[in-house]
Amino acid sequence: MSETETKPAGSGKSRGPKGARARPRGKREAGSAEGGTLRIRLTRSGICTPRDQKQTLVALGLSRREQEVVRSDDPSTRGMIRKVRHLVEVRESGR
Repeated sequence: MSETETKPAGSGKSRGPKGARARPRGKREAGSAEGGTLRIRLTRSGICTPRDQKQTLVALGLSRREQEVVRSDDPSTRGMIRKVRHLVEVRESGR
């Protein structure tokens, strides 16, 4: 193409709503029911953990060992749990 030629409208690699690729879905853990609740228990201390993991524990509402909280089962909570999975124990709670 020369400098004076223009591309026809709609060509190119821009992705709008119709041309958007679907995001790959992550593997669900066995028994995860979105919309339910999770019981999260801090089983190990967060004393010698990196700062970001300590902040994640605070965001989950966990401050003492053996403390248990109930949180909604959604992707953001699952992400926080995954970050500190070596410190917590997770069980599904009845609705």
